[in-house]
Amino acid sequence: MDYEVVIIGGGVAGATAALFAARHGRSTACLDSAIAGGQLLSISKIEDFPGFADGVAGFELCPALQEQAMNAGAEFRTAAVEAIEPTAGDGWTVATADGPLTAGAVIVASGSTPRKLGVPGEEQLQGRGISHCASCDGPIYRDGTVVVIGAGDSALLEALELAQFAREVVLVHRGDALEGQETYTRRVLESPAITIRYGSVVDEVLGEERLQGVRVRDLASGSSEELEAGALFPYIGSLGQTAFLGDRVALDENGRIWTDALMRTELAGLLAAGDVRSESVAQAIAVAGDGATAAVTADRFLRDGAWPTAAAAAVAASA
Repeated sequence: MDYEVVIIGGGVAGATAALFAARHGRSTACLDSAIAGGQLLSISKIEDFPGFADGVAGFELCPALQEQAMNAGAEFRTAAVEAIEPTAGDGWTVATADGPLTAGAVIVASGSTPRKLGVPGEEQLQGRGISHCASCDGPIYRDGTVVVIGAGDSALLEALELAQFAREVVLVHRGDALEGQETYTRRVLESPAITIRYGSVVDEVLGEERLQGVRVRDLASGSSEELEAGALFPYIGSLGQTAFLGDRVALDENGRIWTDALMRTELAGLLAAGDVRSESVAQAIAVAGDGATAAVTADRFLRDGAWPTAAAAAVAASA
């Protein structure tokens, strides 16, 4: 067996799981297809992670978590996971582009990917005016107009980030009220640079070589208009990054994994943590807690060899 615990995903949930697994004395590998850190790397200021009175940048927090886990003995590897399957005996085989790894327990912390709008022009203009990182691309659109779609925490945070650069940020939301934390909602409503279009949707992304605007439709009247904009930042939810699992475990309608309270799936030795897990609140501190819980549960499983039937029953009931 290559490792006792293999973790798929190097974001906050994965890095925390790696830290706790290593601190419990388990040989641990954390795999990620890109730079470890996940989506939080693009957040310039995280204000609700305990211990940072003035907030902390994602590109500071995530590497610090990884370094802490490495100091505890965890190994981080860049590897794209293609599939996982149970071994002939106990444990799991994790197939990667660089070859297979075996583990006694696997923690899936692969996170999520932004949901697409599914409108004309979106595929053509991905990366050419359509972005999911305000801190990365915001300065490019200084003094211009940009559009943000959504009303949750992610959309509000990105709108506030963009308001530091753009002349106007148009926030498009199909509902009649913002849905994020009160702190972010208040700041958005108070920002002179942010205009909110309630009861509206984007039906089309406009442009040839680069995005030039969007077509916005008012849901009440049905009328549409073209809005000139240099960039579009959609935040309409996300889908679990679980394609490599196939139909091996129960997934919800958004491709997220059903678990019980101890992060166990219905399959012995396979756990999930973070926003790849169904019903996760997807806050940094919560996914860190998921990672810690999953690692402790994995350690107990490796020690005792028991996977209570209650775990499978709980997962089945949830699904």
